[in-house]
Amino acid sequence: MPTDLGVMLNDRLLNCTCAAFYHALQVWSFNAAGRTSARMLTASDSYVKELYKLACGYDPEKSGEGPGGKAQLVLKYLLKHGAPVGPRRRNKILAYIEVDPRQVEDVKRAINECGLVYVGFNVPKYLGPQNRHLPKVWDVDPSNRRFIGGHAVVAPGYDEQMLDVISWGRFYKMTWKFFGKYVEEVYAIADHAWIAATGKTPGGLTLKELDTQMQALREAG
Repeated sequence: MPTDLGVMLNDRLLNCTCAAFYHALQVWSFNAAGRTSARMLTASDSYVKELYKLACGYDPEKSGEGPGGKAQLVLKYLLKHGAPVGPRRRNKILAYIEVDPRQVEDVKRAINECGLVYVGFNVPKYLGPQNRHLPKVWDVDPSNRRFIGGHAVVAPGYDEQMLDVISWGRFYKMTWKFFGKYVEEVYAIADHAWIAATGKTPGGLTLKELDTQMQALREAG
């Protein structure tokens, strides 16, 4: 994928829960189209802002960054109404389930089957907005005992040591130790963009089979 996916207004607004979903659309569409950037769905900032207004109550007439947004409220909105992606066009998710972050194998399975997981975590101070040059690898700093709030990202890949995450439109590595200490919410999401090109996920699952696998994850949780 491109190394710069766009900030999605997250440098000016507290809209990480919305920005993360639009990054998810980029991941799904890129992979479903045979890893082709030309067919990757990237929404304009105006649509990102519109979702922030509708799902989180952001008022552009008021100064400031906005109210932020809770992951579950955003996902519920996406399930019922969808995200703006074009004139009179919305992208509704098909389903979402919460995955227990303590069950690492379930998290890995969700990434494999759904293309990514949507992650909410507590931000240690050293990763705060005052640090514009974030480390490429996010690991636990034993000297850090302060948190500055929450953040939402998507994780489209992993290996035995780390997860790949997208934040502020860039790719970073998150160690499993960091994941275990700071992550509070993980969601698997089913979306048409993941199967749009062929009717199957890149891993070969039909929509019905994907739904069955998500049900198994729900029962495991």
